[in-house]
Amino acid sequence: MANIANGRHSGNCVSLLRVNSANSSQSNMLILQESCTDSTGSYVVYAPVDTVAMNVVLSGCDPDYVALLPSGFAILPDGPAGSNGGGILEVGSGGSLITVAFQILVDSVPTARLSIGSVATVNSLIKCTVERIRAAVMRETHD
Repeated sequence: MANIANGRHSGNCVSLLRVNSANSSQSNMLILQESCTDSTGSYVVYAPVDTVAMNVVLSGCDPDYVALLPSGFAILPDGPAGSNGGGILEVGSGGSLITVAFQILVDSVPTARLSIGSVATVNSLIKCTVERIRAAVMRETHD
């Protein structure tokens, strides 16, 4: 829906994305996302936002009353790049370290215990997300 540049790199921006879903309960959801990349690493932070809440903020009301549960990931170089045998470092041969973080409202009761199903759902979400990030990074490095 909107993309606001934040710096010179085309990937550095704040975006407002519409969720296209067959699930009618998600049809009024938007994703607020910030992405940034430079020579030290990259990150993507995003949060689902209700359409009504976003319209309130866009009309000039106080954004402090909009509940956000941001999630995201960061990709950082994993140590120095490798050497080509002559002591000269090769760019991009040092690997990467990825950190993934999720905030999920499982139960609105603070004293509630997590169910086995909730834990399994979170584990599946983490696994799927990491696999997708890895596939995207691998695709990017081979293109």
